[in-house]
Amino acid sequence: MSPVLQSLLFVPGSRPERFAKALASGADCVCIDLEDAVPPEGKDAARAAALEAVAADPRHAIRINGLRTRAGLADLLAIAAAPLRPRVVLVPMVEDAAEMAIARQVLADPAIMLVPLVETVRGLANAAAIAADPAVGLVMFGGGDFSAELGVALAWEPLLVARAQLVMACASAGKGVLDVPFIALDDEAGLAEDCARAKALGMVAKAAIHPAQIAAIHTAFRPSATELEEAEAAAAAWAEAGGGAVRFRGKMLEAPVMARYNKILALKEKIDA
Repeated sequence: MSPVLQSLLFVPGSRPERFAKALASGADCVCIDLEDAVPPEGKDAARAAALEAVAADPRHAIRINGLRTRAGLADLLAIAAAPLRPRVVLVPMVEDAAEMAIARQVLADPAIMLVPLVETVRGLANAAAIAADPAVGLVMFGGGDFSAELGVALAWEPLLVARAQLVMACASAGKGVLDVPFIALDDEAGLAEDCARAKALGMVAKAAIHPAQIAAIHTAFRPSATELEEAEAAAAAWAEAGGGAVRFRGKMLEAPVMARYNKILALKEKIDA
């Protein structure tokens, strides 16, 4: 998998001619979608195309169908049997930690990072346990299905509480949250605002449904030159003070604040690696 995953671009499994263009987008991860983007009669063909794409280029991830469906079980078994497997597997509609245990045990490959999608109220209630599975690297907020269950619009305000609760639940397990895609394809300002809000809330990445969205996502989630300069200066001041509280640019620099700066510096190292 990518050394850092801040953007994930979905591409329909039923449109293999789009796979190469998706890889050229610059997204950290390109996910071939076998679930929502593929009608029931096209599941088998899309699965075969996805596994063929993974064999040709391991940068492809796969979103399988839900594990409570025949298609989802077939997807999981097909990946487990494949000679070349994706490094990232997204599992939709996860509501219980047992689903992650099943996926991990069936795949039996510690190199595969699982990304469960929390898309229901029940899933949110169990999010901390879901995120705690050792194979889980990120948790994705499935805002579309969540908004449908609540009967609200797929918009920021109606889903703010759910987003915040998911970030806190995953933080307790030491895992980050990947935000739902912004679906208004022609609203560049709205995308930028949505990304900024997600980052401010504590999310670490955002999914996309069009290559044109990747640049805005990276601008929001990757540290700016100003943030990096401040983090480096803070690290120098902290080291000079011997790791104790010190005045820094008019504010008190203490261990919790330095921890945030260290995360920014670690992110730069991962991106540069």
